[in-house]
Amino acid sequence: MINAKEFWTKRFSEHTKETSRYLKYIFNGHIAVAMLFFISALAYYYQQWLQDLPEDFPTAWIIAVAFGFMVSYSPVRTLLKEPDLVFLLPAEYQLGDYFKRCLIYSYVVQLYVIFVLSAALGPLYFASYPELGTQYYIMMIGIVLIIKVWNMMSNWWMLKERNPRARLIDQLVKAVLNIAIFYFLSQGEWIFASIVTVLLVAVVLYTYSVSKQKAGLVWDLLVEKDQQRMRTFYRIANMFTDVPHLKNTVKKRHTLVRILVEGIPYRQDKTFSYLYKITFIRSSDYLGMYIRLIVIGGLAIWFVSNLWVKVIFAILFLYLSAFQMMTLWNHHRTIAWLDLYPVKKEWKQKAILQWLQQIILFQTFLFGLLFLFQWNLVGLVFVWMGGSLFSYLFIQTYVKKKLT
Repeated sequence: MINAKEFWTKRFSEHTKETSRYLKYIFNGHIAVAMLFFISALAYYYQQWLQDLPEDFPTAWIIAVAFGFMVSYSPVRTLLKEPDLVFLLPAEYQLGDYFKRCLIYSYVVQLYVIFVLSAALGPLYFASYPELGTQYYIMMIGIVLIIKVWNMMSNWWMLKERNPRARLIDQLVKAVLNIAIFYFLSQGEWIFASIVTVLLVAVVLYTYSVSKQKAGLVWDLLVEKDQQRMRTFYRIANMFTDVPHLKNTVKKRHTLVRILVEGIPYRQDKTFSYLYKITFIRSSDYLGMYIRLIVIGGLAIWFVSNLWVKVIFAILFLYLSAFQMMTLWNHHRTIAWLDLYPVKKEWKQKAILQWLQQIILFQTFLFGLLFLFQWNLVGLVFVWMGGSLFSYLFIQTYVKKKLT
């Protein structure tokens, strides 16, 4: 006999230990300071923008889509592993209490998204619908919590369905109904919201009736879903530290590789210059992260009006890029045969420092172009000169120290 409560406690403890191990790297001091500054600046300009909010701004649609997708996306974390397909499958009837705890855990963990999003959209809603008031918005958040439960239970019941098309149609129908409910609620139209809510309840009850006709849980699907979510978490954590559980994918990207390496001479001291450049391009980690930081930083620079805040954002994202790309140094550390190369360690260190310097200077150049397009010549000079000086000092002092 399996004690479902003890089994849940053990699995939950293992899961908490595994995730907290990587969370401390994700939310380290450097990232925390950068995020604090970014969120503070974003909140300031968000408040400034709300003061001149157009009367025809589609607030209702934004609220509806945000809340609708938030309640529609209600995955259930089962914490199952591949060996469970063999060892737990015969004891499925004993694990009812285990899966109840999985549902409760999944719901509680996802509450933070609701509260963060509700807090972010609150000022926008109050600016657009001041006549409805704070109490009405709080009541709407309460409805979000209730409908979230319905969607999570419905998603759990649909996990007994093997047909992926049926699961997709169910998700789309519920998403449309959820968006419609919050679209009407945000405008205070209770009658239409109630009608759509009845339709949603009918869909949820239908999924329950369908699940009762199924023989049991689809264990391989549960394991696959849980592994997909852990892989997503590992990919995020891999941006900040080495994750041995994650299998990196390699992209060919022949054109980019050819452009970068065609000028590298065939010499021993250029071995790691070649290796780091093709790793940066072909690995699934670095190029995508680098581009995302450029895009996010570029958007922040473009839409912020204050010159000095623009410059600070530029330096901030240069820092984030350099800090994240440092992990390239340890990318091949588990490959023992690289130690057999007749290459000096100084050449390896020089190669990574030069490459980091090049990509950060290129990012500085792109950020400067944004100031040029806005014909902000003072900002252009500050970013190009300040960014170049920052990249040199940061890489030659902080990064170089970390590599020794």
